[in-house]
Amino acid sequence: MFRRTRSPLLLAGLMAGAGVLHFAVPKAFDATVPRVLSGAPRTWTYASAVVELALAAGIAHPRTRSAAARATAGFFVGVFPANVQMAVDWRRRPWPQRAAALARLPLQVPLVLWARSVARGADTP
Repeated sequence: MFRRTRSPLLLAGLMAGAGVLHFAVPKAFDATVPRVLSGAPRTWTYASAVVELALAAGIAHPRTRSAAARATAGFFVGVFPANVQMAVDWRRRPWPQRAAALARLPLQVPLVLWARSVARGADTP
């Protein structure tokens, strides 16, 4: 029971933290914006931050948790191209940075599953 109530708040915290980071150090995230997206990378960085904060708020509130968690799973899938862009761009960087960029790719799978789990948990009494 404790895990069921803690998991959504941890996911909300992760999303809120990511959103704050996108606003606090946007330059680090600008470089991961796939070049196929039109417009300035900073616009996409800030838009991502707004979405992450909105999803965090939705997950934190029990009445909107299910829908927000489903949207979060979709968001994780949607930002996957940015992780691929980062892995491609960082392939010539020092090993620790390359490893971090590569580790982000499979990390999306447990994040999607976690968000789906939170959505299912919100649907059950």
